[in-house]
Amino acid sequence: MNQKITKDNPYKICFVCLGNICRSPTAEGVFQHLVNERDLKSYFYIDSAGTSAYHIGEPANSKSQWVANQEGVKLHSKARRFEKADLEEFNLILAMDHENLSNIKHLNGNPEYSDKIKLLREFDPQPDDKSVPDPYYGGMQGFNNVFQIVHRSCANLLEELEKRIVEN
Repeated sequence: MNQKITKDNPYKICFVCLGNICRSPTAEGVFQHLVNERDLKSYFYIDSAGTSAYHIGEPANSKSQWVANQEGVKLHSKARRFEKADLEEFNLILAMDHENLSNIKHLNGNPEYSDKIKLLREFDPQPDDKSVPDPYYGGMQGFNNVFQIVHRSCANLLEELEKRIVEN
């Protein structure tokens, strides 16, 4: 994770949850929003995926979208499944919880990729058990809570990555 970040060599981040309709598209949207606010778009490639194939092609959950919209964040992603090729493609792969982290690590046959697989909440100043909880059964409060956790974590992550940006 110590790679220099330039416009010619953008840093590629993939956020991963189970179905890719709640937590990971929220993280993708929040991180993209923060990057855009700081005019750093050309330095990052941001994506999200799910470890399951339940929702391929679907947009983010309507409650996730509603909460994000209230904060001025747009969720544009369509659900896709995390593939083994993503391990090579991305510089940083951020799982939303321990189960998804385990699923990603199970795909990883190459020890070289192990250092790029982390939990998003490793970047959260209030990490609790380091899992972003699944908001699906927590009503609107669950979705609001996830947004706040993701926003804190993404802001901290971007602050850390900004130190590695080098002008071409």
